[in-house]
Amino acid sequence: MGLVEVANYIGGEWMGAGGAERLPVVNPATEEVLAQVPLSGAAEVDAAAQAAARAFPGWRATPAGERVQFLFKLKGLLEANLEALAVTITEECGKTLAESRAELRRGIENVEAACGIPLLQQGYCSEEVAPGIDETMLRQPLGVVAAITPFNFPAMIPLWFLPWAIACGNAFILKPSEKVPLTAVRLLELIEQTGLPAGVVNLVHGGRAAAEAMCDHPTIRAVSLVGSSAVAQAVYARAAARGKRAQCQGGAKNVVVVLPDADMEMTTQVLSDSAFGCAGQRCLAASLAVTVGGGRGRFTAAMAEAARTRVVGDGQDDGVETGPLINAASRERVAGLIAVGVQEGARVVVDGRAPQAPPGFFLRPTVLEGLAPAGTLARTEVFGPVLGLTHVETLEEAIALVNAQAYGNMACLFTASGAAARQFRHQAEAGNIGINLGVAAPLAQFPFSGWKGSFFGDLHAQGRDAVEFYTDKKVVIERWPRAWSRRF
Repeated sequence: MGLVEVANYIGGEWMGAGGAERLPVVNPATEEVLAQVPLSGAAEVDAAAQAAARAFPGWRATPAGERVQFLFKLKGLLEANLEALAVTITEECGKTLAESRAELRRGIENVEAACGIPLLQQGYCSEEVAPGIDETMLRQPLGVVAAITPFNFPAMIPLWFLPWAIACGNAFILKPSEKVPLTAVRLLELIEQTGLPAGVVNLVHGGRAAAEAMCDHPTIRAVSLVGSSAVAQAVYARAAARGKRAQCQGGAKNVVVVLPDADMEMTTQVLSDSAFGCAGQRCLAASLAVTVGGGRGRFTAAMAEAARTRVVGDGQDDGVETGPLINAASRERVAGLIAVGVQEGARVVVDGRAPQAPPGFFLRPTVLEGLAPAGTLARTEVFGPVLGLTHVETLEEAIALVNAQAYGNMACLFTASGAAARQFRHQAEAGNIGINLGVAAPLAQFPFSGWKGSFFGDLHAQGRDAVEFYTDKKVVIERWPRAWSRRF
């Protein structure tokens, strides 16, 4: 009996992808092949867009208060199935069960926040803007919208977009990463259980061809993406050239600054989780730590010990703190970047590249000291459990190092000084700022910000930005002359 093939979900029906190429879905901890995923193309995207377009008029006409009832049901189903979903995430993505549960919690937060659409989608009105004239701004849904999501958060990132889009009255198409399609299938199975009208949410599996078809399709009004900066920029340019709205979250090189007055025990624990948690495969992972003034030796020794003692293994096993990278190619790429850092003069404090007996795409936490600020490793997103260390003498130098990065996703400061924290949050050029936090992930009520090469677009995911992104503003200016009332 062959492997199970994951199906697309189009117009309320589960269906295959015809003659599309198939790829194996692999557990990165065991190298077990879990299923096959089709690489759908333009035909499947067109079918999903047509189904969404058919569903849109009826869904748009559904009052917002009724639309969010489906999201309330979805929240309950996500809560009831959280553990099973977490296992699926861990099996296909590799992160620990604790990390998978935390990811789902963040996704559920977005479902909850989107339930506030009856209030959040309200417009505004001014009476008598001129004699006898009133002016009103209304928000109306765009129509059909799509999201292209990555492998590293297979539940949370689709839920950055899906609940907001449909709460605003749009019909939605999701293309998850072909590396992790099973979580998306489980999400759609739960959405199906809510009784949501057919075609309001659709699922198309695929790779680049499907993503490009979403950018090109004339019915799709907006595209959301999370991926590398190169892909984000390409999707943004392609979608914008066709008159679509686009919000494209790119890569990151997150700098954390450690002042001498920082609580070293807390800082070490927080940064260990940030740099090495999720195997470093998140856009908010701490990647470059900058010590300022004294404390350099203590911090280096503490981070080295944290890296050496971190438990690495299958994310389903008790006590594991760091799982594998997503595939062999990723492991080789990260190991290659470590080698580049060494060639450019960095000293290996803890080397995680030692070969490990198969199975699994594991690379242990690695710490490199003395990275050249202008070197390759100090400027490149590693996307692996690697922390670079460098040193400066003043906070101003550290902020300058943050601001010299081509990326601007996150920057964090560890300190006991309120004045230093205020200076840092004011001057650091990044969209998400953390003070004594290693992962500055905004709550669902706030936008997931990103600056410079970390974001292409105007409106971010989550919160009020999501409402702005998924709605058009319509301004109505009305005059009703008094003389007309004499007819009655």
